[in-house]
Amino acid sequence: MQKKIVLSGSRPTGNIHLGNYFGAIENWVKLQDDYDCNFFIADWHALTTGYADTKDLRRNTISLMADFIASGLDPEKCTLFLQSEVKAHAELFLLIGMNTPLSWLERCPTYKDQIANMTDRDITTYGFLGYPALQAADILIYKADYVPVGEDQIPHLEITRELARRFNFIYGKEVFPEPQPLLTKSKVLPGTDGRKMSKSYGNTIALADSPDEVKKKVMNMITDPARIRKDDPGHPDICTVFAFQKVFNEAMVPDIEEQCKGGCIGCVACKRLLQEKLSIFHTPIFEKRDALLTQEDYLKDVIHEGSKRASEKADATMQDVKEAIQIGL
Repeated sequence: MQKKIVLSGSRPTGNIHLGNYFGAIENWVKLQDDYDCNFFIADWHALTTGYADTKDLRRNTISLMADFIASGLDPEKCTLFLQSEVKAHAELFLLIGMNTPLSWLERCPTYKDQIANMTDRDITTYGFLGYPALQAADILIYKADYVPVGEDQIPHLEITRELARRFNFIYGKEVFPEPQPLLTKSKVLPGTDGRKMSKSYGNTIALADSPDEVKKKVMNMITDPARIRKDDPGHPDICTVFAFQKVFNEAMVPDIEEQCKGGCIGCVACKRLLQEKLSIFHTPIFEKRDALLTQEDYLKDVIHEGSKRASEKADATMQDVKEAIQIGL
């Protein structure tokens, strides 16, 4: 039986951190055994907000591929590729843009939020406004059945579904299936300061961080601010360290919670316990990633070969698109 097609991607804007890993990549690794998975590095998307500073874009692309493979994505099981090497993405983006209502782009939640919040750069550009249409092209060019998302991301997928329906209606052919959200439960990790984990906050633990860097970040984590002395009763529900314990030390969580509330374990001891468990998870990924970065030719080969396979799939879709539009000879 033919496997259902899954599509997702990540922008090369810096090192993958644990929030990214548990929010997406951990699930991608599980999906690659059961689906026809296509995971890409979205370098064109990186330009929608970072067009003025591209000096690290190529380096970040190589680094992200190392993150992918070190995290468990297997180039033999899934197609790993670079968006800009598959030119059909741009061609379909152009053709979809011809019939995309401007109001659909302006109402996109990402557009509204980032225009309001990203005040350190000018993103009032055609490229940023057209981001949802490019995202739709990324998905539809592979006729993806599923896009792995969390519930909060479903509205972002809906515009792709709407554009698929609109294209099929205008040209009278069912060229594109409507991609469905593949809802996934993901572990949620706060940043080391208790806020959302984000590069912009400087509160991440990255896959690229050395074991010493990870240890330092753990020991500097924000804990219960009301707890002054070791034997003071703690409030684990507001403690960043406890949130990490629930992911990396699940078996001991009931004991840690009881000891914290009873003032029987101090914050420093709790951090040391977390650091030991986190190291068991993080260090093998870090070491594999470090080794991969010494094999840049191999990483480039993975990108080129994956992009070649992706192009074959995308070119077949473009034949259907052109036939529906009756464009070209």
